[in-house]
Amino acid sequence: MSIVVTGATGHLGRHVVEQLLEKVPADQITAVVRTPEKAADFAERGVKIVVADYNTPETFDTVFAAGDKVLLISGNEFEKGRVGQHKVVIEAAKAAGVALLAYTSAPGPLAAALADDHRGTEEALLASGVPYALLRNGWYNENYTENLAPVLEHNAVVAAAGDGRISAASRADYAAAAVAVLTGEGHENQTYELGGDEAWSFAEYAAELSRQTGKEITYNNVPAETLIGILTGAGLPEPFAAILAGVDTSIAQGQLVVSSGDLSRLSGRTTTPISESIALALKG
Repeated sequence: MSIVVTGATGHLGRHVVEQLLEKVPADQITAVVRTPEKAADFAERGVKIVVADYNTPETFDTVFAAGDKVLLISGNEFEKGRVGQHKVVIEAAKAAGVALLAYTSAPGPLAAALADDHRGTEEALLASGVPYALLRNGWYNENYTENLAPVLEHNAVVAAAGDGRISAASRADYAAAAVAVLTGEGHENQTYELGGDEAWSFAEYAAELSRQTGKEITYNNVPAETLIGILTGAGLPEPFAAILAGVDTSIAQGQLVVSSGDLSRLSGRTTTPISESIALALKG
């Protein structure tokens, strides 16, 4: 029996593998990657590396074995049909007879277009009959703190989210929940709504940035159309900019507030506050 992590060298996948290494022997972990060189550090520590690609179904034919527990980390190739990519993994897992397939989905209340692929994947997973765990991850602190340069340059946080609040947490927090599901028992056919313990607004985010930088950083709330123009002007493709603006609209409507407590309960610790993620980003 192996614990198999797809997308293992991505932002979230790396956290998951690192935390798995603290809990189980390395030879029980399989990292699925597209570029083995990026996983060389894991290989050196005894993790099994398998090269497979969502876009090449046959590469998944021999990845899984009966009894495996699998974490399917959602792909980020929006233009390539993510539901179809994820079905490749689901079908291979079903054929192998895995014990559990956990999937990193989106919050249940999220109605933005970003959630469409996640809902489609959830439907495919439930229809497959494979024992599942839906890890409906809320927003990551790092979605904001990893790109502080323009904020600090213009002394402004720009969003189309109104006074909406976000139950964000760090990637490490979400990884800890995934590891708890992959290494624990009784998670079959469960759905977890995951989010940070303390929700925050963009005005509060700007105020915390001001406090930590000593600058006066304001929150500029703009219409979604204006945000799309700003993002495309910064080089983002318009379809992706529209998806991000749609998320902000959902935030304004309260759809990224998660009050279940599932994340801290699964991880066994309080979630990382946005202030801590800001401090870490500013140090870097």
